Amino acid sequence: MGFGSYDESEQKDQDSDFDEDDAVNVHENSHEGEISFDSEASQDELLDQLDEIKNSGDEE
Repeated sequence: MGFGSYDESEQKDQDSDFDEDDAVNVHENSHEGEISFDSEASQDELLDQLDEIKNSGDEE
C-alpha cells in the first residue's frame, strides 16, 4: 500500500540556490517600547462595559 515511490537520493545534498537578500526578515517590523491608554471612565464603568460586551455575544 504505497502512495508512490520515495527516493532518498532526491533528499540528500540538496543545493539551495537562493539569494538571502530576497529572504523574509521576520524582525523587519518588530518594535520595542511601551504603550499606555488613559481613559476618563472608572474601573467599575469599564467592567460594566466589558460585561455588556460579553452578554451581547450570548444573545446572538
